[in-house]
Amino acid sequence: MKDPHDVILRPVVTEKTYLQVEESNTYTFEVAKSASKPEIKAAIETIFDGVKVSRVNTLNRKGKRVRSRRTNTIHKRPDKKRAIVTLSEGEIELFTS
Repeated sequence: MKDPHDVILRPVVTEKTYLQVEESNTYTFEVAKSASKPEIKAAIETIFDGVKVSRVNTLNRKGKRVRSRRTNTIHKRPDKKRAIVTLSEGEIELFTS
C-alpha cells in the first residue's frame, strides 16, 4: 500500500476552490498520476482525521506549451492530475481560517 503523502501531493488553492469549499464542502488536491479513486479516498481519510469522503472525481490536465523568448524554442510544462473530493462529514483545516 502507498504512503498517503505520496498519493496526495498538495492542495490546489485558488478563488474557485475556496468557493467550492464554502458552497458544497468540496476540496481540490493535486495527486500522483498513478493514484486511483479508492487510494485517494483512503489517503484523505487517513491524513485528515475526522473526515468522511463521499465522492472523488479526478481529472488529468495536460501541461501547456510555452515558448522561450530568448531561444525561440518550445517547451512543455508537466502534466498534472487533480482530485476533486466531496466530504460528507468534517472539514479540512487548510482551507478554513
